[in-house]
Amino acid sequence: MDVKVTTLKNGLRVISDPMPSLETAAVGVWVDTGARHESAAENGISHVLEHMAFKGTKNRSALEIAEAIEAVGGHLNAYTSRDQTAYFARVLKDDVPLAVDLLGDILQNSTFDEAELKREKEVIVQEIGQTQDTPDDIIFDHLQETAYPEQPLGRSILGTSAQVRGFDREMIAHYMKSRYLAPKMVLSGSGAIDHAALVELAEKAFGDFASAGATDMESAIYKGGEYREERDLEQIHYALSVPGASYSDDDFYTAQILAGLLGGGMSSRLFQELRERRGLCYSVFCFSSSFADTGVFTVYAGTGEEQISELSNVLGDELLRSTEDILEVEIERAKAQHKASLLMGLESPASRSEAHARQLLIYGNVLSSAEIVEKIDAVTVEGTKRFARALFSGINPTVAALGPLKNLDSFDHIAARFN
Repeated sequence: MDVKVTTLKNGLRVISDPMPSLETAAVGVWVDTGARHESAAENGISHVLEHMAFKGTKNRSALEIAEAIEAVGGHLNAYTSRDQTAYFARVLKDDVPLAVDLLGDILQNSTFDEAELKREKEVIVQEIGQTQDTPDDIIFDHLQETAYPEQPLGRSILGTSAQVRGFDREMIAHYMKSRYLAPKMVLSGSGAIDHAALVELAEKAFGDFASAGATDMESAIYKGGEYREERDLEQIHYALSVPGASYSDDDFYTAQILAGLLGGGMSSRLFQELRERRGLCYSVFCFSSSFADTGVFTVYAGTGEEQISELSNVLGDELLRSTEDILEVEIERAKAQHKASLLMGLESPASRSEAHARQLLIYGNVLSSAEIVEKIDAVTVEGTKRFARALFSGINPTVAALGPLKNLDSFDHIAARFN
């Protein structure tokens, strides 16, 4: 892996990962700020800012931005998470300078035109409405809010319709100026990339970014509890979380392997027991979400009104069984799945550029694929059982459920299994 990192004078880091056989490149900017960096009054502003970055700059209109990238067959996109915001492009190798110039333009010169802002806020309100109408999507917002109540980490990334409509140009511009700081940003390129050329482009496009401003982040405190909402649905959407592993936790990879073992595929325990043997659900899966200072381990299933009680009890049985009964063959299968996913991702320049940027922001350095594979291979049966016991013993779980819930056991009954 010929990855190179250069830090500009203002603190912005440039990382390149050349893939000589490719004719295309992925290049993007990852900013170490997201929904959890917002105050209660700002909730949703990171996402609004992400949208507005494409709505016109001092140099280009919104249409000109779209035309510039599409005229060369490329595409430009962005996303907001709780920890980070990303802006990225995929282009042919000769168009990397254009991509970097566009990224620099939208992140330094956005005008936040009032007419554009008014329209885009209504677009985001529609996005919020669509999410509210998608139960297997909104269930995770409710779960997160219940796990971390009245905290930035527990709030929706999208915010509320009322808050979004209340943001004005000055609020968004101030938030961007105070949070989009060079030391908190990484320009990452993979594919047909030359490091020296990328650094030169970065200095021109991002050299004027400020190096000091607001960098505080409220620490997260897991609480747990229950969210129930009766809805006239054909299915109950049921999710359960417990405190998990942060990015820096020694058990970060153990958490990933346990999630795969329990609910990572058709051979996983939950899929086999809940769907294949008992026919209690169509969809069931498990995942581990990590943040800078905390993490959550989550199971989701969609089931019928008559099946929910049995499903929640069998699910609890399977989670508790993992504290004592894990086979070597299961661990090896989960590790093989995780390594295959990692190595397949390395074939995509977009996946590589994102992975390297996130690692640089989270850890301050980039792990090679060999180092990650070594950490995955180090996960053991005993270590996984020990971690499962830490997850599922003596804790207050978080439960969220949407749908016809009259047959769902009480929260006290569900929680008692883990105490």
